[in-house]
Amino acid sequence: MYPADLKYSKEHEWVKVEGARARIGLTHHAQHALGDVVFVEMPKVGRALKAMEAFGVVESVKAVSDIYAPVGGAVAEVNAALESSPELINKDCYGAGWIITVEMANPAELDALMDVKAYETFLASEGH
Repeated sequence: MYPADLKYSKEHEWVKVEGARARIGLTHHAQHALGDVVFVEMPKVGRALKAMEAFGVVESVKAVSDIYAPVGGAVAEVNAALESSPELINKDCYGAGWIITVEMANPAELDALMDVKAYETFLASEGH
């Protein structure tokens, strides 16, 4: 359910490291808790983000939630497919439902994120 090759934040975002870039999306837990995603607001390419800064919004039939950057850097790419098909976050949160990629400013920020075992322990400690 939670891929072992990713890093995870306490705000339920995942990070896949691709060289100097970080691909970011919402975890299975987050998309499941939100329910059917109907809209995603993403930043413009080139925007500089700080680690743990809100960079967008995901809206579902249940709630509106901020999306946070697990690592800082410049937005290199946004998933344009989410504009017409936001439900990709529900259908394939670790694949086609990714949200942005960031050119990392400080890859050491990855050290503050959780591996899959720590994330699963974190979820259990929160009663999930």
